[in-house]
Amino acid sequence: MQRKAYAPGAVVLLAALLAACTGSSGNGDAAEDSKAGGVTASATAAQPGKYRTLSDACGTVNHDILDSLLPGIKQTADQEQRDKSYQGESVPTYNNDRRSGCRWKAESTGATDRLYVDFERVVSYDNAVSDDNRAHDVYFTKEEAANLPEPVSGAAGGSANDGDSPSAGVTPSGTATASPPASAPASASASASGSPSATETPADLQPRTLDDLGDEAYLDDRLSTAEQRTVTVVFRTSNVIVTIEYDEQPTGTAQAPDSKDMQDRARKLARQLAGSLG
Repeated sequence: MQRKAYAPGAVVLLAALLAACTGSSGNGDAAEDSKAGGVTASATAAQPGKYRTLSDACGTVNHDILDSLLPGIKQTADQEQRDKSYQGESVPTYNNDRRSGCRWKAESTGATDRLYVDFERVVSYDNAVSDDNRAHDVYFTKEEAANLPEPVSGAAGGSANDGDSPSAGVTPSGTATASPPASAPASASASASGSPSATETPADLQPRTLDDLGDEAYLDDRLSTAEQRTVTVVFRTSNVIVTIEYDEQPTGTAQAPDSKDMQDRARKLARQLAGSLG
């Protein structure tokens, strides 16, 4: 009989436990939804870039192109010194899979030529931003800093903006982006900093964006007061940014290096490097 007397209490206790479980189920469901959302966010996280490693920059330029850019190498009589010049000088880096650079230098009878090649593999540490988008931002900063003059409508030379007028919210390469819009290009300031002005250089040789190289690219061309010309080509392929700096300093009273010749050589090298990336 005493067991029957305690039965109602057991029922009440059981009901209370059930109520407590039911009351906490809302929080449990919310927690599960939150985790599910996290899984979904992870599943739809921005994809990593195409490239996970980098090649050694010193091994990416073949001898034929080095002979073209640095004619002084072939003029070196000593075979051992010539081989060393072909090898280049590796630029120290803390992580060869994130950055690799190399420098070459050669003196000829008429000039001193220098070449610098840099590979940078960009990695985004934000799950909401892909490696490619982060690399675009890095590239965009470089292009903006170059202060390229406004493209001339109808000019040859591979400008991605030929015939198009710049618009707000569009990068200099003509691609819409979430990055801040580039500041208005200033031809005057570019000329003052060493870039050839429109009156000195044909439009198709002016610093400009290129539409036939990688995902986005630009070329800069600057002539110093000492007649040293530096041609820079920067391009991005997926999450790798390649920078080429090619400069020539004439000796004695020689004329300034020819802009077209130097640009053609630099662009040929850029196409080779783009191909080597695969």
